[in-house]
Amino acid sequence: MSYKIDSSKCIGCHSCMAACPMMAISAAQDGKCVIDPTKCVSCGTCASICPVSAIEPEQK
Repeated sequence: MSYKIDSSKCIGCHSCMAACPMMAISAAQDGKCVIDPTKCVSCGTCASICPVSAIEPEQK
């Protein structure tokens, strides 16, 4: 399981990017965050720190 960021909810605060222990989150050109699923270890740190609940487990 990996996590995904809902870009319609993301406010671009980058809290998740700073908190990610795997550095799996980066900023897109629009300033919103995106997760690299090849680096994500599904720890949930990003989801727990997001102030607008924009990050959720990806349903497959």
